[in-house]
Amino acid sequence: MVDWQEEYKKKLVSAEEAISIIKSEQRVAFAYGAEPQALGLALCSRLGDLENVRLVVPAPGRDFGWYDPGWEMSFQIEVGFILPMVRNMIEERRGDYIISGLVWAQPPGVRPNPDVLLMQLSTPDDHGFCGFGNSLWDKKEAVRDAKMVIAEANPRLIRTYGDNFIHMSEIDYFVEHIPTGKTPGATDILGRKSTGPGEVEKTIAESIASIINDGDCLEIGVGGAAEWLPLIGVLDNKHDLGWHSENTPRGIATLMRNGVINSKRKQIKTGIHVATAVGGGTREEMDWIANNPLIEVHSSFWVLNPAVICQNDNVVAINSCLSIDLTGQIASESLGPTMLSGTGGQLTFAIGAALSKGGRNITCCRSTAKTKEGTISRIVPQLPVGTIITVPRVLADMVITEYGIARLRGKTQRERVEELIAVAHPDFRAELRKEAQRLYWP
Repeated sequence: MVDWQEEYKKKLVSAEEAISIIKSEQRVAFAYGAEPQALGLALCSRLGDLENVRLVVPAPGRDFGWYDPGWEMSFQIEVGFILPMVRNMIEERRGDYIISGLVWAQPPGVRPNPDVLLMQLSTPDDHGFCGFGNSLWDKKEAVRDAKMVIAEANPRLIRTYGDNFIHMSEIDYFVEHIPTGKTPGATDILGRKSTGPGEVEKTIAESIASIINDGDCLEIGVGGAAEWLPLIGVLDNKHDLGWHSENTPRGIATLMRNGVINSKRKQIKTGIHVATAVGGGTREEMDWIANNPLIEVHSSFWVLNPAVICQNDNVVAINSCLSIDLTGQIASESLGPTMLSGTGGQLTFAIGAALSKGGRNITCCRSTAKTKEGTISRIVPQLPVGTIITVPRVLADMVITEYGIARLRGKTQRERVEELIAVAHPDFRAELRKEAQRLYWP
């Protein structure tokens, strides 16, 4: 048997050597999650040298320059999530959007098989296994789909329990690199710079907490009002909460450490907290997560599968939205044809919660939004033409704004109208009622 350490040394190359393998007209993909810094910089340095490379970036987190005008001859960009740094590119139609819950979440033969996959891994452990860090998503499947895999080995990536590892023998080349600071343009998972929750978010959080019972199994999405829930303190007096979630927002690990979330009442992975990504916390939270047997990171194919989600009773899915119409159609990706985000796991958890015994699906948002034209209502009579529906109205359950809780499940169209107008901003209620009368009453 070949010693893995010797094999690893033979696979070690510089970033420039690794990227020199890429040829014009090839399909090159980054793995889901943070782009490897050294490999990204080496690839962008080949501007003008390469032509018509189809570059797939599932969740843009670092700006290497190719989202700006002038890169199109070298790189044809395809993204799986519309984060702030790529919105101008998509709006100006200089790049394309991959329609999928997850970029690789397609059956074999349908999802793309890249010529080269670029990713981050930890350096190998004593047995030659590398960790995927604080997020797994579909990286194992991506490695097995790709014709060639180049990994940037970063010893600072945390290791977790679960299925969050791969043997170095499955990787073609390694580039060792420790990131130094942030690449210009680097942001949090949604590309936001926030000052924290305000009074509106605190009010929404209190309403959400009133629905959560001891023993419930939670999923909380990132972005918008939902993400602040763990930090506001409204869950601190709950007991035996469970965790089966796509992401793990800030504050969740602290609730785990304090015993508020212990997953003891879950039906699957009892006593174990499950997610496909555990990033986003403080350094202290990340240190607590690392190598902690109470937390397992698994593939998004399993974590986000509604047939898996619903095996837990009392699943409470909590997510945010951009807008919702008076019938309960939930839009979290676009306003009109203008893409602002992506599907993520919101739909799969809405389905899983609907199928779960005692499950609830909560959608929360501020009642209004500020635009260039002024303040608008997020609750609207009809969504603008071209708006992408993230969660269909048949799955709409509870909608929460700072004005209360609209309970939609089992309600008629007119009853839904009344529920949603009651939680809309008072300045817009008369207009909403007038339009509702025109649309839904004789």
